[in-house]
Amino acid sequence: MWFVLALLSALFAALTSILAKVGIENVNSHLATAIRTVVVVGMAWGMVFLTHAQNGLSSINKRSWLFLILSGLATGASWLCYYKAIQIGDVSKVAPVDKLSVVLTLILAFVFLHEQFTAKSLIGCLLIAAGTLLMVL
Repeated sequence: MWFVLALLSALFAALTSILAKVGIENVNSHLATAIRTVVVVGMAWGMVFLTHAQNGLSSINKRSWLFLILSGLATGASWLCYYKAIQIGDVSKVAPVDKLSVVLTLILAFVFLHEQFTAKSLIGCLLIAAGTLLMVL
């Protein structure tokens, strides 16, 4: 099931880029990011209440709060940079560079989370990086 959800995530991320590029025309990129964020917040809280997950809010510990807030700040920074990048550049070039986050995530997961980094991971990272360069140049 995780694979199907991951594929759907990729599909929606692709649609996000295309829809955003069209929607951001003649709109300040920061304003566009804020509008998008309000929609995402509404969807996320809608799912929380739809699934009755709001009951777990009081049981979140301080460490989890800290890292969820930091993750939110990183997401916000990513979105602000991405929207500005697609506003001034081609989505077909910005999106592949943005996907270098996969390589960076694998490296950071190895360093900070002590996840396994195999020869297969290394080859995959090199291929993603090479593919990105090939698409951008």
